[in-house]
Amino acid sequence: MKKKTIIVIFTGGTISMERNELTNKNQIINNQKELVENISNEIKHVTLKTHLFSLKPSPSMTPSDMLELAKLTNSMLKDPENDGVVITHGTDTLEETAYFLDLYLSSSKPVVFTGSMRSYSELGFDGLSNLVSSILVAAHDDSRDKGVLVCLNDEINTASEVTKSHTLSLDTFKSLEFGPIGIVEQENVIYTRKAPDFRKIINPENVVQEVEIVQAAAGTSSYILNFLIDNGTKGIVLEALGRGNVPPMMVPGIKRAIKQNIPVILTSRCPKGRVLDNYGYEGGGHHLRTLGVIFTDNLNAQKARIRLMLALGVTQNLNEIETFF
Repeated sequence: MKKKTIIVIFTGGTISMERNELTNKNQIINNQKELVENISNEIKHVTLKTHLFSLKPSPSMTPSDMLELAKLTNSMLKDPENDGVVITHGTDTLEETAYFLDLYLSSSKPVVFTGSMRSYSELGFDGLSNLVSSILVAAHDDSRDKGVLVCLNDEINTASEVTKSHTLSLDTFKSLEFGPIGIVEQENVIYTRKAPDFRKIINPENVVQEVEIVQAAAGTSSYILNFLIDNGTKGIVLEALGRGNVPPMMVPGIKRAIKQNIPVILTSRCPKGRVLDNYGYEGGGHHLRTLGVIFTDNLNAQKARIRLMLALGVTQNLNEIETFF
C-alpha cells in the first residue's frame, strides 16, 4: 500500500517555544527539525514534508495571516501527491484559525490543527504526542470529508465545535455541547460520531478585519457600540445574555448600527446552547430579530467574528450576509 504524504505547516506557538535560561520565561524558537526527528520512529508509514509559515505566538496571528495560511493550505491540498495537512499553532487563538480554514477550504482531504500546552523544554511536553496523533489522523482514510479537525490530548474535535476551555490543563480543547468526534488510541484513529453536516464555504479574496465583539452584562449601555460606529467598524458581534438578550440601554446603539448598514451578529456569553427569539421584551431576542439582528447557530463570539469577516469579504449587503449564518 502506498505511503501517505502529509505536510506539516509550522506557525509557532508553545509547541515551538522553550524557556529562556535567564528569565525562565517561554520564547519562540525554530525547532521544527528537532520535533520531526523526535517522532520519526512513530510515523514510519507516513512520508512527511514540512513548511515553516511563521514563528509567532498565537495572539500575534491576524486575520490576514489566517487568510494567507488558508490560501497556502489550499494550494498544498490541490497537489495530488499530498494526502493531508497538519498545522501546528499556538493554543490561544487556535480555534479561530482552525475555524477560518474550515470555512475557507472545500477540499475533502484532512486538515488537522494541533499544538501544545507546555513548551519544548518543560517536563511533560505534550507537543510530540499531539503532533504524532495529528499526523495519524491526517493520514487516516476516515478523516476525509470532515472539515478541519483539531487534535490534542488524543481527542479529535471539529473546528466548528471545539473551544479552549481551560488556561492550563492539557485537555483544554473541548466540544462542550456534544463532545469529541473521535479519539486516537496508540496508532488507532477511532471515530465515534459524525462531524456536523452544516458547512458553508466562504472563500473571498480578502477579509474585512474591522469586526469587533461587544459583551453584554447587567446594565451595559450603548457607549461601546457608539464608539465602534463612530470609528468605522464594519461589523459587530454581540455576546448577549442567556438565550440571546441584551439590556434595553444597548438597543439604541444596535438600531444605529443597523441603520448605518453595519451587520450585528448575535451570540451568547453562555458556553453552551444557541440563541433563539423567545423573549419579546425590549432587548429580548424577538425584539432584536425584528430590528434586523442576525442570529447565529451554536457559534461562540470569536467564531462568529471570523465568519462575519469572511462574509464581509464577499458582500456588504445585510440580507446576503444573513445567508452565511
